[in-house]
Amino acid sequence: MSTDTPARPDTRATSAPRAKPHRRLRATFPIYLAISPFYVLFAIFGLFPIVFSIVLSFTDWDGMGEMSFVGLAQYQYLLTDTRFWNAVGNTFIIWFLSTIPMLFLAMVIAFLLHQNIRFTGFYRVAFFLPNVTSMVAMAIVFGSVFSDTFGLINSALTALGLDTVPWLSSSWGIKITIAVMVIWRFTGYNAIIYLAGLQSIPTDLYDAAKVDGANMVQVFFRITVPMLRPIILFTVIMSTIGGLSLFTEPQVLLGDSGGAGEAGMTIVLYQYNQAFTEFDFGYGSAIAWALFLIAAIFSIINWRLVSGRSERTPRRRTAAKEARR
Repeated sequence: MSTDTPARPDTRATSAPRAKPHRRLRATFPIYLAISPFYVLFAIFGLFPIVFSIVLSFTDWDGMGEMSFVGLAQYQYLLTDTRFWNAVGNTFIIWFLSTIPMLFLAMVIAFLLHQNIRFTGFYRVAFFLPNVTSMVAMAIVFGSVFSDTFGLINSALTALGLDTVPWLSSSWGIKITIAVMVIWRFTGYNAIIYLAGLQSIPTDLYDAAKVDGANMVQVFFRITVPMLRPIILFTVIMSTIGGLSLFTEPQVLLGDSGGAGEAGMTIVLYQYNQAFTEFDFGYGSAIAWALFLIAAIFSIINWRLVSGRSERTPRRRTAAKEARR
């Protein structure tokens, strides 16, 4: 009797032959071709200007002649340029005067629009309309309203027996005027964003608060604000970036000079003057990268201030529970 057992047949599935590289490329080529216009346009109008501006910041170039490499000389001059630091101070003052009232008003408007009121759609369109209004037309209107001689506000002050205010010829008047323009333009935009966040909050929280006898102020600060913390973080960071890159409002309202005493000279307006008025593209590029660094630093600071508290609170609660155990 033979003890040899027949060999067990190999039942493992044979692996499919791999496709050749040129066949895989032929199969995926239409997909890459379909999305290529975006990357081509981004490389031409996005990536190349960024890289070229970095190169320009280390050179001295007027846009026509030969580039001369100067190393860190542009950045060294930037640190001692009093006009640049004046522009930095103006930008931060205008940002502070506009961002805090703007975001608070936007939150209040969104909270009111979220209630059961009539004509909600009309109010939403009305509050968002300033954001799509022509900036030139808006500057003309605000120039008429805040004019030193024939402005509507000074006319109202005169009718009330009060002294007129040099809105467009004094340092603080110019800053307040620009801040009001920013508030008027972007309050409705942020209110729509807050309203979208409010609609994602469960209504059970508001119903429970009403049952407990909470008024609207308590509901606003105890429920609405904590639940909207991620949305608030987004609007704060975007407002920080937009406020530090403020250009259109002062340029259209006051011109390239930034008004009396350069009180309305912002960082971007100063960078525009250096690059396209003085034709110092190297220094203009250095200002642009300095602005990028400032915006990044303050965005991180705002992110830590807004989100840091919400991240530390669960840790403190966990530590307290462990301590009690």
